[in-house]
Amino acid sequence: MMSTMNMLICQEPKKLIWEQREIPIPGEGEALIKIKSVGICGTDIHAWGGNQPFFSYPRVLGHEICGEIVGLGKNIHQLRKGQQVAVIPYVACLQCPACQSGRTNCCEKISVIGVHQDGGFSEYLSVPANNLLDAEGIDPQAAALIEPFAISAHAVRRADIQPGDQVLVVGAGPIGLGAAAIAHADGAHVVVADTSPARREHVISRLGLPVVDPSADDFDTQIRAQFDGALAQKVIDATGNQHAMNNTVNLIRHGGSIVFVGLFKGDLQFSDPEFHKKETTMMGSRNATPEDFAKVGRLMAEGQLTARMMLTHRFAFRELAEIYESDVINNRHLIKGVITF
Repeated sequence: MMSTMNMLICQEPKKLIWEQREIPIPGEGEALIKIKSVGICGTDIHAWGGNQPFFSYPRVLGHEICGEIVGLGKNIHQLRKGQQVAVIPYVACLQCPACQSGRTNCCEKISVIGVHQDGGFSEYLSVPANNLLDAEGIDPQAAALIEPFAISAHAVRRADIQPGDQVLVVGAGPIGLGAAAIAHADGAHVVVADTSPARREHVISRLGLPVVDPSADDFDTQIRAQFDGALAQKVIDATGNQHAMNNTVNLIRHGGSIVFVGLFKGDLQFSDPEFHKKETTMMGSRNATPEDFAKVGRLMAEGQLTARMMLTHRFAFRELAEIYESDVINNRHLIKGVITF
């Protein structure tokens, strides 16, 4: 194995540079992986533009990672060299009250690979062994999408989706698509809202679910037509759009609930009387837990979740710096891209 590797660093907003570094040596409890594929997340796009909360520069982006184990540190018994794995990118402290209560996804001192520490836009990466998930038998491009699907699965779990629930998912980006697919797999009646005709067509053709248009004058009527004359029982907002998020209280019926999985820099504003008269339940959803990753693995194995549901573009790692702005940032047709190595 070579002693150096190529990595792509976001030096500052709107500046990606190539750099060669020594391939890391895995420490105790760590595994060295040779990266096979990395999904491009909205986080990677917002970080490039300087609009990502909880972020600092310089940083190696990429947290949706599939790789092959090529080295093991001491005291690792559950993994082996040559094994294909997906990365659970949330490194929790395991000591704070959130961790102690099992909610490692919102650890007070959480460090996310590719956000708070260097990530997968690199040929090799050393990762805590406890943050690796067996992905043998899964296409590497699909395995790179386990993490965004797990984000969606966590949002669905926060919404406490039950069979027969009438659910509106707002936003047909990758997380919204995942949430819609998982809620549907859980037996809910799911409708997806997006202002983009292309994304609505993607939902129809690849998920087989009904769609509505939030920009239409009769948006309220469209929702009611899907839900037996009522508004949504539960709304999962995956837009990260201030206007859309502020409007969610108007999309639920009395007694309804809202889960925000998208976020933006700013303050939420909505009518308090509207919020109160509906006895609204409003929740945030952040990251995912091992339970969510396990559910995604099961649904993938059953064929209820597929890469095709969100994947639209593939990029070669060696060309990424040169095409990132034109083919990723400014690509209006991109829903989900995966980098291949």
